[in-house]
Amino acid sequence: MKEVKELASIREAEDFLEENELSFLYVSRPDCSTCHALLPKLKELLSRYPLIRFGHIDASKVEEVAGKFLILSAPTMLLIIGQKEYLREDRFVRFDVLKEKLDHIYRMFNE
Repeated sequence: MKEVKELASIREAEDFLEENELSFLYVSRPDCSTCHALLPKLKELLSRYPLIRFGHIDASKVEEVAGKFLILSAPTMLLIIGQKEYLREDRFVRFDVLKEKLDHIYRMFNE
């Protein structure tokens, strides 16, 4: 399983993105059943990509995250490379499609 870094402020999120060239941010809310269901699946999926660092933000504790990353619903998943967004998925995610997208981006990044 992939290790998840809990990010408790916008500053921590910004530092996380600066320190890790390949970053995957998962923004959730504690009252979101979809958020809870997706987290273990994401950990398993992201374990296939050793260079991607996984960060989690609880939007109920870090309310500024919505404005900073233009998030309208939870969960929202962002793949950030070199501090630029390359992939955004939200609410209902098809993991087969997400895996294909991640495979493609990860392969391009490693070439």
